[in-house]
Amino acid sequence: MYIDVNGAPTYCYTGGKAFNPAQPTVLFIHGVLNDHSVWILQTRYLAHHHWNVLALDLPGQCRSAGEPPASVDEAARFIVALLDALGVHQAALVGHSLGALIALQTAALAPDRVSQLVLVGAAYPMKVSPALLEASLHQPEKAIAMVNVFSHASLAPPPSALGPGTWLYGGARALMRRVLASNPKVNIFHRGFQACDGYTGGDAAMANVKCPVLFVLGKNDQMAPPKAARSLMAAAPHGKVVLLDSGHSLMTECPDGVLDALLDFLKPAQTLSS
Repeated sequence: MYIDVNGAPTYCYTGGKAFNPAQPTVLFIHGVLNDHSVWILQTRYLAHHHWNVLALDLPGQCRSAGEPPASVDEAARFIVALLDALGVHQAALVGHSLGALIALQTAALAPDRVSQLVLVGAAYPMKVSPALLEASLHQPEKAIAMVNVFSHASLAPPPSALGPGTWLYGGARALMRRVLASNPKVNIFHRGFQACDGYTGGDAAMANVKCPVLFVLGKNDQMAPPKAARSLMAAAPHGKVVLLDSGHSLMTECPDGVLDALLDFLKPAQTLSS
């Protein structure tokens, strides 16, 4: 569905179900050069099990219009505006990579609006190598190839993700090319990496988070190794950590593991709302 936010249409995938104000809501936020589709298994399951699901395309990419956010803080303010536009007082937030930083900053900016916080493939600081930053600006195809080598620990996903025989590297490259091409006016690849690299508010943000926090991390993640989230994990209120046999692209490399972690963590909110 489309929601007008700050004067521009924003696309949110709902898992095939209409939005129901009587149900709890979970909002999914993707990372750099991804879109709503990376959450396909997790969102469809939750949408068919008594949750409102909103998996957005961030502004200025794919199906969403508007200006792509130039910083994590700017993106977090957009998420609050999106909740306002929907009339959602409180939601669980699930973010991957850059999306994890955005979710964290949103939970700090508006702590009473976030019931639970799930950080997938999170790291802080989330520094990007100068070579990768440079390639994302001047040689995006080279950068896409680099990211996919660093992001995957396996060649093919289990059947519950994208189907038997799917090539993870090829599928991820195709998605990243499509997302990059969706905005010919702005290099959203470089802008997204700049937002990751320039974010310095992680520790302060976690200190302001009031809700329970779940970390879902890949044991073989080269983009955001689990040890890079230690400071956040130590400061997280009611923090929980789930380590999966995956690289950075956890939602497709270990889709059932991510879904199981979400179901276990989100269960209390679902029980209270029923």
